[in-house]
Amino acid sequence: MGTTRTTDTTDSTATTEKRTDDETVPAQAVATEKETDAAAVPEDAEDIEGADQGQELDQDAPAPPGTAGVAAGAGAVVAAGLGLASVTGTWLGTLMAERQTLMGQINLQAGKATDQISAMYGTPWHTTALVNGVFAVLAALVAAVVLTRPRATWVRAVAWGGLALGVLGLLISAGMYLDLFGSMPTIPKGTRPGA
Repeated sequence: MGTTRTTDTTDSTATTEKRTDDETVPAQAVATEKETDAAAVPEDAEDIEGADQGQELDQDAPAPPGTAGVAAGAGAVVAAGLGLASVTGTWLGTLMAERQTLMGQINLQAGKATDQISAMYGTPWHTTALVNGVFAVLAALVAAVVLTRPRATWVRAVAWGGLALGVLGLLISAGMYLDLFGSMPTIPKGTRPGA
């Protein structure tokens, strides 16, 4: 009988150990689930209310439509194009310069021009400078409008490029108009008519 008691004691100890193990595993799993849920849920009600208010604000605020992004990108490209045109010159500037040259020739033939060089060279040169300056100002203005609001990185980069080209074009136009890059040609005194 002693043997039987020992076996019974051993069996009950094994059963107790088994129950403890079975109970321990689900208890650990439940504790892990509670920790995961606690991490996912805000700690107090204020956080929940704040999150709800943030969602309401996001819903009330107009979502940035795709059209605004496209318009900003187009504006940045236009600013860059205008800036480039102000630096390199435009068809309109060339046309206006040729018009001024023609008007200078007409005035010379009519005997109205007192300074031939100014009529044939200076006025067309200054007209080109003015037209390029207008393009430079437009480039700077469009780029500045695009840069007033947060935009995508590429839009801001192109707009900054347009602004830089616009400022450079404005400086070049001012230099052309004020004859900073070269003075107006003059006729030597000994070769003037009537000298």
